[in-house]
Amino acid sequence: MVTFDFAKTPITSIADHIIIHAAEKHASDIHFDPRDEGVVVRIRIDGDLQDYTIIPKTYERNLVTRLKLMANMNITESRLPQDGSIKGKFGSLDLDMRVSSLPTNEGEKIVVRILDYSRSLEGLESLDFSKENFEKIKRMIAVPNGIILVTGATGTGKSTTTYSIMQALNKKETNIITVEDPIEMNIEGLNQVQVNSDIGLDFATVLRSILRQDPNIILIGEIRDSETAKIAVRASITGHLVLSTIHTNNSLSTIERLLDMSVERYLLASALTGIISQRLAKRLCPKCRKKKETNPYEKKVFKLALDKDINEIYEADPKGCEECTNGYRGRIAVHEVLEIDDHIRNLINNEEVEKDELREKVYSDKTITLLQDGLMKVLDGRTSFDEIFRIIDIDNDIDDSEISVEKEIEEREKAAEENKTNEETPTEEKKKEDAPSEEQPAVEEKQTTLSSPNLATDANELEKKEG
Repeated sequence: MVTFDFAKTPITSIADHIIIHAAEKHASDIHFDPRDEGVVVRIRIDGDLQDYTIIPKTYERNLVTRLKLMANMNITESRLPQDGSIKGKFGSLDLDMRVSSLPTNEGEKIVVRILDYSRSLEGLESLDFSKENFEKIKRMIAVPNGIILVTGATGTGKSTTTYSIMQALNKKETNIITVEDPIEMNIEGLNQVQVNSDIGLDFATVLRSILRQDPNIILIGEIRDSETAKIAVRASITGHLVLSTIHTNNSLSTIERLLDMSVERYLLASALTGIISQRLAKRLCPKCRKKKETNPYEKKVFKLALDKDINEIYEADPKGCEECTNGYRGRIAVHEVLEIDDHIRNLINNEEVEKDELREKVYSDKTITLLQDGLMKVLDGRTSFDEIFRIIDIDNDIDDSEISVEKEIEEREKAAEENKTNEETPTEEKKKEDAPSEEQPAVEEKQTTLSSPNLATDANELEKKEG
């Protein structure tokens, strides 16, 4: 925890210092949490929140006001949530940030998201796609019309992937229009529209208008409702390439979600080009990572998912080093890329098809699942099995009675119990060292004999022998 001299240091300088420190540590978010004792400042690094400092209650109002002023928010309104943005130079860093305020029972909670699109500018090649998945994406974005969806939970890098694809498609001969809420990155050559629901400028309204703007490619920031989904699908079958994001877990659940949004089956079947699902795992520090033997549970997962017998993998060193935090540095994307073929289109269009049949075709040998891609990155030493276990529901990905959380816990407890037993059970050499020698004095033998459970019997027998 860092401490500041609040009596001598202006709150403006403290706020700037916190932002600069977080940016230098490659943090994604800064949390200002109101508590009884003051504002607890936490920064999210590689997906985990870490305590940074505490701002005393006396300076809480000044800090919140400072952050709101920088974000062009209403400093007199503390009863309603607000959104704002900060863009400017902090020290030697040019930063672009999004700010959100939320009224709580303890006061206003402020979250500052630090936007870093350096990975987007580096191109698709820098996004950790496997060779097979990268080839699929190149074929998908080469299709002149259709819809490509990037799926995943909040904070899994969907925007980075979509902007990278837009960078690859951004050419002089194409007219690209985006509909976003908010516009997260300004890209030269794109026509970007900011949604404003307060005046009726929502996704559906803007989409209807931009279809008359002769676009080649349309980016929809997020498909949130059935109306947006229907317009996006219809736009994709009228000669446009549509790119969008949706909050689903994998390829199969994405298809099911769109059907639940009342998108007609025949339209979805003809429009869908591909689905990119992704998660983020912590990246192992290459400097201090270490090898370990796989336990029985890990062996089973590798065998069932990759059909490989794996005896050794890398893991994080909890102590870490000067270049990492607890053995991890940065994050790596884990992907599942589904390229829609004619067989899958026919299954989507068939109302009588069973979910299991659709799953079997979606996850055929052509598709590398999230689990398989993650395990391959474990074998490469880029992430750990514990990280893949954390971000992916292995029970759901491997439909096998032997693989379950209960089984994994049982295996780990068994291994821990064996280690404890080995520590407590003396080895043969240790036994020999501890055994009494023939030259030891008689008093020691007497003491040893008297230590048996039946003390009275042993004592009587000893007296008879001595007599």
